[in-house]
Amino acid sequence: MNKKVVIIGAGIGGLGTAGLFAKKGYDVTVLEKNEHAGGRANIFEANGFRFDMGPSWYLAPDLFEHYFRLLGERVEDHLDLVRLTPSYRIFFQGDPETLEIHSDIEKDGRTFDAIEPGSSEKLKKYLAQSEYQYEVATQHFMYKNYDTVFDFFNKRVMTEGQKLSVFSKMHNFVTRFFKSRKLQQVMEYTMVFLGTSPYEAPAIYNLMSHMDFNQGVFYPQGGFYELIKALVRVAEKNGAKVRTNAAVAEILIKNGKASGVRLENGEVIDADIVISNADYQFTETRLLPESSQTYKKKYWDKKVLAPSAFILYLGVKEKMPQLIHHNLLFSDDWRKNFDEIYKDPKLPNEPSLYVCAPSVTDPNVAPEGKENLFVLVPIASGLDISEERKQEYAYHVLERMEREMGLEGLREKIEYMRIYTVEDFLKDYNSFKGTALGLAHTIWQTAIFRPNNRSKKVSNLFYVGAGTNPGIGTQICLISAELVYKRVHGIKTAEPLTSI
Repeated sequence: MNKKVVIIGAGIGGLGTAGLFAKKGYDVTVLEKNEHAGGRANIFEANGFRFDMGPSWYLAPDLFEHYFRLLGERVEDHLDLVRLTPSYRIFFQGDPETLEIHSDIEKDGRTFDAIEPGSSEKLKKYLAQSEYQYEVATQHFMYKNYDTVFDFFNKRVMTEGQKLSVFSKMHNFVTRFFKSRKLQQVMEYTMVFLGTSPYEAPAIYNLMSHMDFNQGVFYPQGGFYELIKALVRVAEKNGAKVRTNAAVAEILIKNGKASGVRLENGEVIDADIVISNADYQFTETRLLPESSQTYKKKYWDKKVLAPSAFILYLGVKEKMPQLIHHNLLFSDDWRKNFDEIYKDPKLPNEPSLYVCAPSVTDPNVAPEGKENLFVLVPIASGLDISEERKQEYAYHVLERMEREMGLEGLREKIEYMRIYTVEDFLKDYNSFKGTALGLAHTIWQTAIFRPNNRSKKVSNLFYVGAGTNPGIGTQICLISAELVYKRVHGIKTAEPLTSI
């Protein structure tokens, strides 16, 4: 084909789109404002430590395999995947007993029974439901574009709706199976991956438990950024051009059609099709004139955003045997913690948090005998945090880790620390109000209620990534790439493509 496609942003959605369109024969150029491709799946090195800046959980390997297969590739030729065992360790506030999930139904069942007798059988039933919902969602819902309520509220949804738990809330669904607060937290924590609260998320998202408990948790040796390198490699192999340090200032429009882009340096790149993987709100309100915006400021002001994050990248001068690769600390007051993100925005005093220690698995990400730690506290988007307050809160988080996770003397062992939070997401990724993820997955921001991947005002302008369908998540953004490919080519099927 002679048609030119310009993709704004080299996040996972943009790179996935580049691979599909380049494989089809389009002339594809990807324009990334930052030094590295990857979007939020960024990377940096300091003092001998290599830090993945964003995603760190490699879940749903079948979805990645599907994407690579579409391009005639095999994941195993690009990534050295290690299945983590245990998958992760959970610390509970004020409780010296930790809990490990192995993604092994027999082991995990015994763990559940020790906390709540008889819950292993409930776990099996819960995961059977989760697997069913995952299969139906990935085969009949997630790979379909939705334009009207009739596309979504079709016969299948209405007949399967109760089985799929489309119309109930996640927390209510979980409490039908588990009475223990600990086990409820274990089953609900994945909602943070989707940027929402279990008290607001549709219960259909319990399909996340299938990814976690049934499929297992993986890690690509070398770091999560190895996935980005693989996506760039495959896209370029098929002829796509990926340009970094190339910030777009404006989408050009001629006779109601997208005709290309103008870069901040004044360079103009013509295109027949423009696809934005930049932040959706930024694209609409900053790269388009008001008359060409499908969603204006008033629309965005009403949206519920996923959390931002208070992140610490830590280089520790000795190993931390109390930690495994993935570690979670759950706050005692679970609901208050979510309310401090969504209803009463503030820095949580007793936050739940996540600690990734990839150096436990991978010797290449830290100097020998040292530990690489990624510490993430979900916080409200839009918070204005002074430099002094950042330092105070970092100290508070580290003190909490020492006390609740048994990491005695951690603060004295840190030889490198970088703080990354709301304003950094805004600066680096043009992220609306500094959200770390995008729009939250509430009932009214899912499927037909999520921003469409096609502009209603400008022909040949499309969207890809977490801001549109299906939504948040690394593998989910690859599905969004397939959806925009379907959109451009008029493919209306609900099933994943088998060829392009």
